[in-house]
Amino acid sequence: MGGDMEFEAYLAEVEAFAREELIPNEERVDRLDRVPEDLVRRISEMRLFAISIPEEYGGLGLSQEQQVRLTFAFTQASAVFRARFSTTIGLCSQALLDFATEAQKRKYLPAMAEGRCTGAFSLTEPDYGSDAANLATTAVRDGAGYVLNGTKRYITNAADADMFLVMARTGGPGAGGVSAFAVDAGTPGIRAGEPFEMMGHRGSRVSEVYLEDCRVPEDALVGGREGLGLKAALRGINHARTHVAATCVGQAKRLVGEAVRYARERRQFGKAIGEHQLVQAMLADMRAETYAAEAMVLDCARRFEQRPLPFADIACAKYFASEMVSRVADKAVQILGGQGYMAENAVARLYRDTRLFRIFEGTSQIQQQQIARAMLRDGADA
Repeated sequence: MGGDMEFEAYLAEVEAFAREELIPNEERVDRLDRVPEDLVRRISEMRLFAISIPEEYGGLGLSQEQQVRLTFAFTQASAVFRARFSTTIGLCSQALLDFATEAQKRKYLPAMAEGRCTGAFSLTEPDYGSDAANLATTAVRDGAGYVLNGTKRYITNAADADMFLVMARTGGPGAGGVSAFAVDAGTPGIRAGEPFEMMGHRGSRVSEVYLEDCRVPEDALVGGREGLGLKAALRGINHARTHVAATCVGQAKRLVGEAVRYARERRQFGKAIGEHQLVQAMLADMRAETYAAEAMVLDCARRFEQRPLPFADIACAKYFASEMVSRVADKAVQILGGQGYMAENAVARLYRDTRLFRIFEGTSQIQQQQIARAMLRDGADA
């Protein structure tokens, strides 16, 4: 994409797309419990699958700051829409971009940018989530390829995936024994289970992935070398954490808007409830916390192109923003009162949805641990 003016015009288009097409379809997605294909096509036509992929591979070549600003915009609609393409633009494509062979990049990245290839990031297992270095899925060398066996859990877009980025153990214990494999959907021996019924994020299809004597060729090994699995995974995860933090800001902005609208319209004791000071205090807290998180995320995004990545600050942004949006959602429900507790209300849906952000892409406790370890290792400003 060209200069600042071209990006600003694109951002305005995405804002209008969220407002005019995504938000009006939220109830439909909730009812269907999936994002229908006509909306997936529109997301693809809007080039949202391409925002993180370089131009040389058919993407838009946007900076992390630009990606974050777009995320602020499109996540003012249900985060379920983002979930449909987030595993492709973040976890999978970024791992491939930094660690795959050129042939692997050429195979997958242009198709991802066009929305023709949905990636499913397959790391978490029934017994290993945060403790990913000890995952149990195996990849055993067999002739000119590998045979994969194991189960992955909580895999977003598994039911819609065209490829799975699978982390499996090729060597000894610990992180160094983990490799990454690009496994095409339809390969014999890999299949997605039925999507889970979740507390929130209805419409985002999350399921287990089963690998049963799944034979893949040698060129499915990401980077052509064993032992790169967790390095590739962490590259995707840190990109995704920045986007999750931005998603929390977008969701908070929507919640603030819903709360302000209600506070202006709802009347009690002869005046709008927004004129009561205790309601005003909640609104002010919501605005201040959203603004603080937005500033943190933008700062991280502007420094994302640095190497090494600002890991501790990415963790700070993800931790603060995910905790923030839960507090904002709680206040929004409180301002709406009984109306906010009704399942069909957008605020009630957002309240359920935002709870997930403190869990996935690293729980709040994992973020705290990583922040503190960096401080103790590198100093208080690490």
